[in-house]
Amino acid sequence: MPLGNYVILKPDTGERMHFVEHRIEPRTVTDNVTLRPKAVNVLVLSVDRLNGQAVAAQFSTMSETLYAKLEAYLAGNLYRNYEFIITQRGTGFQTRYTVEAIPLVTR
Repeated sequence: MPLGNYVILKPDTGERMHFVEHRIEPRTVTDNVTLRPKAVNVLVLSVDRLNGQAVAAQFSTMSETLYAKLEAYLAGNLYRNYEFIITQRGTGFQTRYTVEAIPLVTR
């Protein structure tokens, strides 16, 4: 679901996205447990299609498990050849992600 120009995942609802570029951004966030600031790296992906509609949005994640599922597509910008359905399951420390990579069909 887009909120402004950000894609926010809703639990148990897949979002189908096509990415056109990516970057790793350093950010400072507040740790949920210690309530202190900590430095993290965030994967930020530019989205040009969301659920079949043209958009200009960003999808970002700090999740190492989600990053690991997308990492193979980052080298050489391979993600440009796919659409991804990303589904969030659970919340907090129990959050899991499913990622389905669907090859783009060129005509």
